Amino acid sequence: MVMDNGSGDKDLIIEAIDVCKVYESGRLKVQALKGINLHIQRGEVVAIMGPSGCGKTTLLNCLSGLDRITSGVIRIAGQDIRGFSDREQTAFRAREMGFVFQTYNLLPVLTGLENVELPLLISNVAPKEARLRARESIELVGLTKWAQHRPAEMSGGQCQRLAIARALATAPSIVWADEPTGALDSQTSQEIIELMLRLNREHHLTFVWVTHALEVAQQAGRLITMRDGAVVSDRPTQAENRAALNTSLSDF
Repeated sequence: MVMDNGSGDKDLIIEAIDVCKVYESGRLKVQALKGINLHIQRGEVVAIMGPSGCGKTTLLNCLSGLDRITSGVIRIAGQDIRGFSDREQTAFRAREMGFVFQTYNLLPVLTGLENVELPLLISNVAPKEARLRARESIELVGLTKWAQHRPAEMSGGQCQRLAIARALATAPSIVWADEPTGALDSQTSQEIIELMLRLNREHHLTFVWVTHALEVAQQAGRLITMRDGAVVSDRPTQAENRAALNTSLSDF
């Protein structure tokens, strides 16, 4: 269900208004985010780039509710997440969001299928329904034949596909991906990017990637560049320009 997001734009799924994040340690204060403003529409693929320490992972953590902001406003799917309790925040993430990390975070003692269905079971989805949805997610990423294998029996690319399947199993509105190709070779990295782009096209999923790799970021539809806790550039990529051109040509 799409709710009123306060801006009148029902396709707006992520909104940040003057977001600041300050970390304090004794007398030391570090301003990790400095007045971030951004808007992301449903179905966009957005990459966030910048040098180490620029605040890109902090921004992802704050937007997704993994970390709380110091000031400003964040709305996700029309909900102002600042007022959520920890329990409400956890439930909201489970309902609206999927996560993909560089290190996969798969449990080694579980099969691929069990890894994918675990978040569903934790969210009180009935076991039969959880098993069905896990199988469907694994099929989406092309790993049906590996469903009964454990992570140690899979390649890095297969483990990341499995992590994406786990993110999809909850039917999220947004998938956050923090360095999703950072542990992969260039060929496998490209396969993972192409998988996410296909899922975006076919299922209108919103993807937000944090990456240090320009060759990855340029395949998103939009590139946000950060430096010293601030957004210094926000522009469409060549990939988005090509997609717009192809759409225009198809009208003739």
